[in-house]
Amino acid sequence: MSRSVLDPSQIHPAIRERVASYQASLLQEVQASLREHAVVVIGMAQNPFPRKARRALDAAGVRYHYLSYGSYFSDWRRRLALKMWTGWPTFPMVFVKGTLVGGADDVAKLIASGELQRLLA
Repeated sequence: MSRSVLDPSQIHPAIRERVASYQASLLQEVQASLREHAVVVIGMAQNPFPRKARRALDAAGVRYHYLSYGSYFSDWRRRLALKMWTGWPTFPMVFVKGTLVGGADDVAKLIASGELQRLLA
């Protein structure tokens, strides 16, 4: 599977560095968490779906690391960088061993099917 991303040759040289470094510290923080923790949930305040994913993981006895970035009223630029990086349009973003597995409904399906435990084994 290949995801369309604007080719760097189609970005004017004067802004390439700004595009490449947009919210770099946030992405580094997330990438460090992905290296350190088997399961990472990225969410935001006021959104019920990150809470739903966390409850499902709690009920399954799966330990996870939670990162929260703002709310509907704040930090949208930082969250935008995460969406651009992953290509995933909503929160939560759930990662298992560094691989994006989707959101709350996706992780619930992985738990129900037993695949999450296989991925963590």
